[in-house]
Amino acid sequence: MFENWTFLKNNLWGNTIQDYLVSFAIFAGSVILLTLLYHFVFRSIRTLAQKTETAIDDLVLKILRKTIIPLLYIGATYLALIHLSFPPEVDNAIKIGFRLIVIIQLVRLTLAILVHFVIDLWLNRESPGSTASKSIVMVLRVVVWGLALVFILDNLGFDVNSVIAGLGIGGIAVALAAQTILGDLFNYFVIFFDKPFREGDFIIIDDFLGVIEHIGIKSTRIRSLGGEQLVFSNSDLTSSRLRNYKRMERRRVLFSVGVIYQTKMSQMQGIPTIIKSIIETVTDTVFDRAHFKNFGDFSLNMEIVYYVIGGDYNKYMDIQQEINFKIMEAFEKEGIEFAYPTQTLFVDKS
Repeated sequence: MFENWTFLKNNLWGNTIQDYLVSFAIFAGSVILLTLLYHFVFRSIRTLAQKTETAIDDLVLKILRKTIIPLLYIGATYLALIHLSFPPEVDNAIKIGFRLIVIIQLVRLTLAILVHFVIDLWLNRESPGSTASKSIVMVLRVVVWGLALVFILDNLGFDVNSVIAGLGIGGIAVALAAQTILGDLFNYFVIFFDKPFREGDFIIIDDFLGVIEHIGIKSTRIRSLGGEQLVFSNSDLTSSRLRNYKRMERRRVLFSVGVIYQTKMSQMQGIPTIIKSIIETVTDTVFDRAHFKNFGDFSLNMEIVYYVIGGDYNKYMDIQQEINFKIMEAFEKEGIEFAYPTQTLFVDKS
């Protein structure tokens, strides 16, 4: 039956036709098997992913589709080619080429896993489109691809030790020349991981105050109450003592009220009760104390302390205004007069 198939033994470019057919059969069989396996596994994982709310199965689908399956197809191609004989130069080129492709796919796999766990899990599901997330991903890519490049150069026969030594000397020179920039970059990651403030927070730094608009790799931009934009280096922010009013859960308010010396004792004793009842009727306030503090130059001074729930400054001012109006109304009913700077002149008629 196979007597007329002697042409399969014919040599073509160093291999028989039979070798080419066997190689093709290995490749075709592997591709068919992988395709069936892919569709079966992919369908099972996709069905499972639709029933769960976790992102792990979605990550597995992504890795399977973009990395694992391409790697398996590359392996099938390599299995088919190693069955054939090639000149040493071509054989070496094929091996290096496949090695590079595998390294690149493994780098992509590593990055996919790192980005998922760093962004989605470690950073509490930080928005993938935020500046901070983009910066972290960029650093991860540079580090992983840098290591992959060293590994590739080593496989290509380069003296990696000399390359690393050269990079080390160059890195020291660059670090000395750009230590301020590198310091700001490092402090950017300090801000990112420690989170002393976020975009939208109202902060005070020394004599400057405003709302944070943007946290960059080198500098942070703040919009002041006057409307102008303030730019601080990240190193300045991390080395300064700042107050973050956005994190304020409640605001302590201390204010004074002065009444004239002609105020009766009974009226003075009733003022703390009046002020307490006023503050307790105002929403989102917690009364602390009201005391007759001291005898002033021209007034009897009351000191009042209460708390406003929340850190919104406009809300605090609205509440203080409401309290002031109610104190004026209550004092007017009780006949209590507010003090103002006065001088009494005594004339001796004798």
